[in-house]
Amino acid sequence: MAQIRPEHRKRNTALRVLLATASVATLLCAAPLHAQETGLRGPVSEDDLNNTLLLYKRRPAAEPVQDQAPAYQPVSPGAIPTQADAEATDLFSEPPNAENTTAGSSSSARLPTTARQRAREARERQAGTAATSAATERPATAAINEELTTGTVRQGTVDSETEIENGPEAERQRAIEGRRPQPDANPFEPTGVRFGTFVLKPSLEQGITATSNADSSSDGKSAILSETTLRLNAASDWENHSATIDAYGNYRKSVSGQEVKDLSGGIDGRLQLDFADDLRALARLGYSMRPESTSSPVVISGTAERPTLHTLNGSLGVEKDVGKLRFGVTGEVVDESYSDAELTDGTTLSQKDRDSTLYTGKVRVGYEVSPAFTPFGEVEFGRRVYDLRFDTAGFERSSKRTGARAGVEIDMGEKFGGEISAGWISEDFDDDRLKTVSAATIAADLKWSPMRGTIVGLTGETLVEGSTTAGDSGSVLYNGRLSIERQIRSNLTAFLAGGVGYRDYASSNDHELRLSAEAGLTWWLNRYAGLTGKLRHETFDSTLSNRDAKTNSVFVGLKIQR
Repeated sequence: MAQIRPEHRKRNTALRVLLATASVATLLCAAPLHAQETGLRGPVSEDDLNNTLLLYKRRPAAEPVQDQAPAYQPVSPGAIPTQADAEATDLFSEPPNAENTTAGSSSSARLPTTARQRAREARERQAGTAATSAATERPATAAINEELTTGTVRQGTVDSETEIENGPEAERQRAIEGRRPQPDANPFEPTGVRFGTFVLKPSLEQGITATSNADSSSDGKSAILSETTLRLNAASDWENHSATIDAYGNYRKSVSGQEVKDLSGGIDGRLQLDFADDLRALARLGYSMRPESTSSPVVISGTAERPTLHTLNGSLGVEKDVGKLRFGVTGEVVDESYSDAELTDGTTLSQKDRDSTLYTGKVRVGYEVSPAFTPFGEVEFGRRVYDLRFDTAGFERSSKRTGARAGVEIDMGEKFGGEISAGWISEDFDDDRLKTVSAATIAADLKWSPMRGTIVGLTGETLVEGSTTAGDSGSVLYNGRLSIERQIRSNLTAFLAGGVGYRDYASSNDHELRLSAEAGLTWWLNRYAGLTGKLRHETFDSTLSNRDAKTNSVFVGLKIQR
């Protein structure tokens, strides 16, 4: 084998180095100049794909490489693809006709994200702010061509949508803290105190009363009285049923003048249970105590302090609606008892023969003519039983009671509501020596609001009163009261009231008439305290001797409520 000379080996080695160098140079010249700027390593993110597909600005033409021979140009243009056209076939490039030819931009391959950013920054630095603004604005025709070519619709960014919503044309929303609070319709109405499922509204009234007749008797004297009144209203906050409780207490004591010291009070609770099929159950329980009035039909001579009347009443009823018919059944019990009367000589006089209990049952049937008016008819049967079979004069005063009445229920919401009725009542005593008490009856409980802030109320009742006078069956008392309350201002309330009472004695032609008038103002200093004043006049005329009386009084005080 022939051996290679050293000079030939050196020549071959140099030739290999020259060929390798030429190959590397050729590769460097043929590769795109931006190949090192792609920055793509590993998987391609979705954001890069979207940015590449949605941006349409072309990169500037690559600068020619020095010392490189010009590319071959055939005689017929378009015979072979140009370098730009070859690069446009890249996966991340747009087709050559993606740009609108009228836009004046040449077709070129899309730059990667980082390269586009650097190229755009370079153009902005060179062209200035004006050129940058012009370059970023796209004609409407270009946007339409993009949608037709790529099949995609440009979506605005979240920031741009926020700017549109919060732009100058959008209405500025006020902060919650900056909104003006709504005015309170009743700024001086008590707010109440929540106690379990009830809302309690207590009030306390303290003042001084100057009166011309301290005990409203025929021989009464003037006096200055300290008067304290406590009231409490409680209403349930239930979803289906309802309950209310009303309580009051009044204490009067002389500061000067005629000696007076009396206490009165009472409590009344109502419960309504609503069941299915228009069935309702109603229950009521109440208690009251008060000194017997000097205008009582029972005359007790020489009393230092009149007896106290205690009244306990309760009722239970069921109501049922069948179409337009209204049915109701109610049972009621009223118990009256008297304490002993204290006489001027220091002794006491028992009032046990006046204690009695009245048991009654009522059946009512009504027909709803309209939701506002329901006429009704009612019948009543009962029995009055005295604790003592015979009174001090030897009469049996227990009796049987019958009655009937007709009326109408009115329900016009807050405008007008209540009921009014008239009828006849009779009590037949067990003792044949006593004349039957029989008389017409009236009853009313109406409230009317002719305008906002004004309430007109009308109440009326008929009572059958017993007697301890020998041979006297008793009497019938008619009571009525008309009141008007007006809210002059939000912190100023006025009221007027007039009352009438007429008593007819069953065993004689005697009768008595009581008339009263009252006016008052309450000025609220704030929601919890106010100043109040009242004027009252009352006259009592009787056909019996030593019964006439007249009373004028003035009250000024402070009222506190919660």
